[in-house]
Amino acid sequence: MIMHRGSAGVLSPVDQFFELSLLGLLASGFLAVAGSGYLDVPTLALTSAALIIRALMVAGVVHFEPPPVIVTVLTLAYIGFYPIDYFFLSRAFIPAAIHLVFFVAVVKILTGRSNRDYLFLKVIAFLELLAACIVSASFNFFVFLLLFLVLGVATFASSEIRQSRDRAQPGARQTGVGVPARLIAVVLCVSFSILVITAGLFFFLPRTARAAFQHFVSHGYHLVGFSNHVMLGEIGKVKKENVLVMHVRMDHPEDRSLALKWRGAALAEFDGRAWFNRRAPPQILQPDRGGLLRLDEEAPDDGKGRYISYAVYLNDLAQDALFFAGTPQYIRIDSLVVRRPFGNYSAQFNDSRTVAYQVYSRLEMPSAGGQTKIAPLPAEARKTYLQLPARTDPRIRELAENIVAGETSPIRQAQLVGNYLRSHFQYTLELPPAEPDDPLAFFLFHRKKGHCEYFASSMAVMLRTLQIPSRVVTGFQSGVYNPISGSQLIRTSDAHSWVEAWLPGRGWVTFDPTPPDPQGQRLSAWTRLGFYADAVDVFWQDWVLNYNLDRQLQLASRVGESGRHMGLNWPESPWIWATGIASALKVFSGRFGFAALGVLVLLLMTRFLGRDGWRWWRARRRMLKVLRGSAEASDATLLYQRMLKALRRRGIEKPAWLTPCEFARVVQEPELSLLVEDLTSAYNELRFGGNAEAAGRIFVLLERLETAS
Repeated sequence: MIMHRGSAGVLSPVDQFFELSLLGLLASGFLAVAGSGYLDVPTLALTSAALIIRALMVAGVVHFEPPPVIVTVLTLAYIGFYPIDYFFLSRAFIPAAIHLVFFVAVVKILTGRSNRDYLFLKVIAFLELLAACIVSASFNFFVFLLLFLVLGVATFASSEIRQSRDRAQPGARQTGVGVPARLIAVVLCVSFSILVITAGLFFFLPRTARAAFQHFVSHGYHLVGFSNHVMLGEIGKVKKENVLVMHVRMDHPEDRSLALKWRGAALAEFDGRAWFNRRAPPQILQPDRGGLLRLDEEAPDDGKGRYISYAVYLNDLAQDALFFAGTPQYIRIDSLVVRRPFGNYSAQFNDSRTVAYQVYSRLEMPSAGGQTKIAPLPAEARKTYLQLPARTDPRIRELAENIVAGETSPIRQAQLVGNYLRSHFQYTLELPPAEPDDPLAFFLFHRKKGHCEYFASSMAVMLRTLQIPSRVVTGFQSGVYNPISGSQLIRTSDAHSWVEAWLPGRGWVTFDPTPPDPQGQRLSAWTRLGFYADAVDVFWQDWVLNYNLDRQLQLASRVGESGRHMGLNWPESPWIWATGIASALKVFSGRFGFAALGVLVLLLMTRFLGRDGWRWWRARRRMLKVLRGSAEASDATLLYQRMLKALRRRGIEKPAWLTPCEFARVVQEPELSLLVEDLTSAYNELRFGGNAEAAGRIFVLLERLETAS
């Protein structure tokens, strides 16, 4: 396949349009996969570099052609690298296959020249989008899908034009500068038609393709810190990320301002470095006839306390843990729920990336007046919650006794310990430069600063030295409310640890000994802008990825109501729209009219006073000189270019490899052929014979050519 290039080595308009469309097709598939977060840094860097280099090659800025020997050596090397990637690096089929696809893409992007190479690149672009469909669950996939659709139509349309041109091989090509513009119009019309058709199919078809592929994907990133074993420092590492974990939507607006803690896992035993729970047989919960699961079977029915209801939309980052605010009473979830010891719950997630469940919770525990309704803590459980590491620094017990200073009330002792930690220690996410032998002793007596895990662990251990049963809980702070979507956003940066202590007559009571973060999250302009992106993503999850029969019926109901409303008000609708548009234009012109006019004038001045304007002015001066009869031999080229410009407007372009006389003989239209031959003859007289009178003949012939129908 030989690309058609002009005299300056630049691709013809159709070839350039095709190559840019194909390059954009590959880039949209690449960006769709990159947006999922599954690509590593080397793959991102190499593919981006290859796309940029090929774009510069198409634009004629650089000329790069890797030697075939190097390409062959790299290909053979990757054949040997693929098993290493599959078994030792990626350790899964999908990531290793994605790496292979992008390696082949990089090679073909840099070396593709023939129609077979271009066909291969089209297949690679499709495989990129297919991979993104499997691994991506965010709204940006939809954006790149639309871009892929438009560029796909552009690529295949321009490819057909190229192949038809090459088969015909005319002497004077019937392609000009207007062809890309017409191609763009066709591409946009076809793409819009496809979107209209698929919008109708979207309403009727369920989401089955992604579910069919989902089980092939091994989720590459899960949150640590919400399982039965948590090392000191893991929650701090999680907090340094800013990944969205879940959305929470309160059923009652007045509950949105509550400072809640989202409880994930309670951990009972501590060995000095990690909190953990011993394995125990789980209890599978069975829903009642209404589909509800009763979680707190011993909840007091005394009318005290506050109850809230909310919906949780949980990403799969937190493995199988379920998160609750307060003490959950009932839950509705389309999944198998397992109750584990110490008040922990988990669910067996399906293939969906988002798990939704509805909860009814009790926020406040009974007061001291309801002591008789709190069952005592069993002896075995009490022994577990008083367990201390085998090597506990004796200074920790002394510090706890000094803090309480003879106070005998367990509730007051717990409050004093929590207040002491909050007031005498600092909060930081920075970890110690080297891991100490005794993390708690190092925190309490040397460093005196740390993050929530160290505060919670220190308080729990000190309470146990005071014979108060306690445990550490991991979960999240309340997060940030998004007024656009109406939901609470909880991210990994909201991860938190606190303490639950067993108090006589009150049961488990929550204590948070961690001081506030001095660099807490602030609502910046970027945060507010992110609210809109999050609202779009919520819509994408609800109405696209989790689209089902209930959503179909809900959408049908809304469409029906809108149709009836439009049917009743259609006579007034055009007038209302016109009035609204006129009012908006009036307000805009009143506020920004002069500014918009100034911008328009500036753009026009830039257009005519810029580089193109300067060229136009020089050409006009030379043309006026020719009209005055002062033509020179060098002016013949200017007049000949004017003839070629007139022919291009008629769809006829002169190939670079034809001389002016050869081109005049291959023009197929008889009338135009005679005009071009006469113009070429006069051009030769002026250009090579120095006959200034030939310029007048050229002007007469040019006027006939430009006015010919």
